[in-house]
Amino acid sequence: QVHLVESGGGLVQPGGSLRLSCAVSGIIFSSSDIGWYRKAPEKQREFVAITNKTGRIMYGDFVKGRFIVSRDNAKNMVYLQMISLKPEDTAVYNCNIEATWGQGTQVTVSS
Repeated sequence: QVHLVESGGGLVQPGGSLRLSCAVSGIIFSSSDIGWYRKAPEKQREFVAITNKTGRIMYGDFVKGRFIVSRDNAKNMVYLQMISLKPEDTAVYNCNIEATWGQGTQVTVSS
């Protein structure tokens, strides 16, 4: 059974940085496409980034160079480094593999 656990969220001031982590178990990690999504209150879930098994990476249009997704196949971990955070980045961030979602980690950007 696939299990995803996100961590690293928190409260940060505008312009600040955070690194989110997603611990993956129950699947052959190196063969998995792993995505990050976010859900803000009263908004639809939004695609953030994906790292696929071939090493290809894609980002949502809003990222504009502010986020970097990476993976460590030896540790079964995926990371989302976020810089220049804005209040509109406030959301619950989830990682995803196929139909499985983690519980999410809250990111709040506020002064």
